[in-house]
Amino acid sequence: MPPRAGRHAVWPDRIRPEVINAIQLAGVDHPWAHQATAAEHALDGESVVIATGTASGKSLAYLAPVLTSLLDGSEAPNGRGTTALYLSPTKALAADQRRAVKALAAPLGNGVRPAVYDGDTPVEEREWVRQYANYVLTNPDMLHRGILPAHPRWSSFLRALRYVVIDECHTYRGVFGSHVAQVLRRLRRVCARYGSEPVFLLASATAAEPARAAGRLTGLPVREVSDDASPRGETVFALWEPPLTEFHGEKGAPVRRTATAETADILTDLTLQGVRSVAFVRSRRGAELVSVIAQERLAEVDHSLVKRVAAYRGGYLAEERRALERALHSGELLGLAATTALELGIDVSGLDAVVIAGYPGTRASLWQQAGRAGRAGRGALAILVARDDPLDTFLVHHPEALFQQPVESTVLDPDNPYVLAPHLCAAAAELPLTEADLELFGPAVPELLPQLVEAGLLRRRTTGWYWTRRERAADLADIRGEGGRPVQIVEAGTGRLLGTVDEPASHTAVHDGAVHLHQGRSYLVKRLDLADSVALVEEASPPYSTTARDTTAISVLETDTEIPWGGGRLCFGSVEVTNQVVSFLRRRLITGEVLGESKLDLPPRTLRTRAVWWTVTEDQLDAARVNPEQLGGALHAAEHASIGMLPLFATCDRRDIGGVSVPLHPDTLLPTVFVYDGHPGGAGFAERAFHTAREWLTATREAIASCECEAGCPSCIQSPKCGNGNEPLHKRAAVRLLGELLGSAPPPPSAGTPDPAVPTDLPVPRSAEAGAEVTGRAQEPSARPVGPRGT
Repeated sequence: MPPRAGRHAVWPDRIRPEVINAIQLAGVDHPWAHQATAAEHALDGESVVIATGTASGKSLAYLAPVLTSLLDGSEAPNGRGTTALYLSPTKALAADQRRAVKALAAPLGNGVRPAVYDGDTPVEEREWVRQYANYVLTNPDMLHRGILPAHPRWSSFLRALRYVVIDECHTYRGVFGSHVAQVLRRLRRVCARYGSEPVFLLASATAAEPARAAGRLTGLPVREVSDDASPRGETVFALWEPPLTEFHGEKGAPVRRTATAETADILTDLTLQGVRSVAFVRSRRGAELVSVIAQERLAEVDHSLVKRVAAYRGGYLAEERRALERALHSGELLGLAATTALELGIDVSGLDAVVIAGYPGTRASLWQQAGRAGRAGRGALAILVARDDPLDTFLVHHPEALFQQPVESTVLDPDNPYVLAPHLCAAAAELPLTEADLELFGPAVPELLPQLVEAGLLRRRTTGWYWTRRERAADLADIRGEGGRPVQIVEAGTGRLLGTVDEPASHTAVHDGAVHLHQGRSYLVKRLDLADSVALVEEASPPYSTTARDTTAISVLETDTEIPWGGGRLCFGSVEVTNQVVSFLRRRLITGEVLGESKLDLPPRTLRTRAVWWTVTEDQLDAARVNPEQLGGALHAAEHASIGMLPLFATCDRRDIGGVSVPLHPDTLLPTVFVYDGHPGGAGFAERAFHTAREWLTATREAIASCECEAGCPSCIQSPKCGNGNEPLHKRAAVRLLGELLGSAPPPPSAGTPDPAVPTDLPVPRSAEAGAEVTGRAQEPSARPVGPRGT
């Protein structure tokens, strides 16, 4: 990717000279054109989203007007006439931004007083932050649970609130984004109570329609600045497919070397050459494993380099995270294996290379991660190492899908009743809801409020709706969509707390017999106690990793929209999913060879959500030459591959979605394949699949047909988490079936004609029965026992 020259501008006249001087002392003589434009909008009181590339100076674009405003406010009699709030999706990013702001504002004296307010902030410091800090850095979780419910204690801060900065706003998508959208509406409502109307300044990686997405997130009109005027060095981008090994997997399928092992070897080579590198790995366990393998390889060559490689992931204790961040900033660490906790904006200067272990799910995340290399305009290397997976295989053989396509739109649905209902309760607890508030929270409110009253969650009075329970209303909403108490991971012999894992993820990550990795050490889970939310582990060094498998059944609750595809149907609506983790595989390290499978006895989880599904008729099966013996395998193979390909069309992770295939479903009375959102009430992914069904299923058929294997492999139709042991699967029948289905699809719309697969009058999401308990999150692909087969 060729280099790009930068375009300078001048700061607006209203930026204070002291602020411009501080910026120049930091080494920035003139702003880039997009920085000056964004600052102008902010000073005009217009909410603005800055959607430019990594390392393009987005932080400076919003800090210039923010620091100017804070200096103006410092001249008020109370010394805090103006305040600003900064929101980041991770604690690490907030801590990093505080360091950057403190350094930048040092020449400004006490006029700017930044402080972090999150779960790691000591209790004794919190009162000082509330009373004296004028730039508070926090996260949506703390705003939701700590600040808004206690807004009277924050009254002087909120009364003076001029700017709200929302960093990395492209991460607020799906269910999490929908929750954050409602938290921001609650913030705007409480601010109005104190007489303030803050301007929102949003920073985003390059995204499709950033102003529209930012407006959906904040509920306000937002101006867009997306013309990136910063310079960029040349970037070499390699697509890397690991080689086939001599081993064979299930049903004799060929097995490629794992992306984890390949990434660890590349990180080792880069470290030996003194190249500062970060390897991004999708899972916490994967990050630990890459770090361990790289350290072992380095020990064989130069033992002094072992301590210069480490892992960084969520779930570490606060002091562990901070120590790693300091080592990274100081250059003490040369190589790092990280989850997306590092992807989100920590300023890592001087990186030369980025290795990405597996496609991260969206093009936006891919460019965000790749952009970490070559900061400050230098040349860089980025390597995408493909996993043995249908989507990754498709991408390394079709690079145009990465390099010639725009980044995705951000999908979120604040009107999702499962999201909206608890935030209405939280809002009523903060200040009684009135008729004037209803428009702020969206069109689904009038339908939902009577149900909340009937369920005893709110009480209707002449002046509005009131929260009357003793419990904290904010506790009703788990904004990360994780559900339940975090499970503590405790070393059995010492009682030492190693970390935590979300309750839904505990079924797959810390079940009995699971291998858990923590800071380069491996542990075996002796017992998972769901009642006490504790997983007891013992240190061990097994020569294998573990992968959980689950089963799923599904029922149709309501069909919202359906379109004829020949005799079959493409449908979108509401479903109920029952999921259960049933076993786990032991896989040899490095090669991924399956060593054995062990059964598990864990409780099922139920989930009401949204799904897309398609049916085929007997005539279509005959036309595709799919006989009854092949039918189950054809549907199952198409389901696995379609789930693997959906992240190319919707801004989801493979773990955000699930699926089920059934040769004869009791609700449709036809062979049916379902793909559903793995979050209560839906997250917009299945809806996106419905809208793009023709392109999505065409790419799915292409991915299967172009794979070089004979009868199916992990690169096309096999899933490593298939609860039915990848049985049955029929590759060729799946290709014929998808071909016949696509041949029956409605023709693409001509210009100006609405696509029949994109309804122009989508209904407001149907609210669930008040008080209904819905839990669960989709796991990665897994087929199901005889009957429904799901992923």
